[in-house]
Amino acid sequence: MSRRRTLSTKKKLALLVSAAAVAGGGAFALAATSNAASVQNAQSSTVCKGLATALGNNQKFIDGQRAKPDAQSAARIANREAVIAQIKVQQEASGCTVGESAQDSQAGTQPAQSAPAASAPAQSAPAQSAPADNAGGGAATGQQVCAGSTVTLSGEGGAPAASSNQFPAGTKLKVTNLDNNKSTTVEVTSVSGSCVLLNNAAFEQVREPGKFLIRKARIEKVG
Repeated sequence: MSRRRTLSTKKKLALLVSAAAVAGGGAFALAATSNAASVQNAQSSTVCKGLATALGNNQKFIDGQRAKPDAQSAARIANREAVIAQIKVQQEASGCTVGESAQDSQAGTQPAQSAPAASAPAQSAPAQSAPADNAGGGAATGQQVCAGSTVTLSGEGGAPAASSNQFPAGTKLKVTNLDNNKSTTVEVTSVSGSCVLLNNAAFEQVREPGKFLIRKARIEKVG
């Protein structure tokens, strides 16, 4: 006569709990992997958007020079075409669509932020002493402008300077690279297709090695 071994109610419950724990652990691992992939995709999208905006701004400047040429237009166009070529290299290295361009939708739509403007008069005197290179990204020294804009280089030589589509020649702008906390204060000397473009010398003062675009920038009007 054979005897059947039966599981007690307690043992059955224990087996069910163990199986649920294993299944839950697998679900947690899948969720963690999915979240990490989402974060990476978001970062890649931000990089690609910044590069596309920079390319679009430079192309817009070239189109403007071709529409209304002057004695220096050919040289400016050649410089900007070199910048576009460098941006395309960055797009390829970052896994972005090479040649993709987009206009900076915030350029011109947010000429100034009202909150920082209130404190600008009290801080205007210290702002005049800010031309030191790599002064750091401490407290604002002027009126913050062009919030959200990226900053790239114009490809032009000469002493540190900037070009802009919003501020006239003679305006002093402080550009801070928030990724490395370096800043430079330069004078606007010409017109461009975005809020601010730094020439080669100015961009070298705030750039990160090997990068041709500042995605996280603070731009202040200090004079």
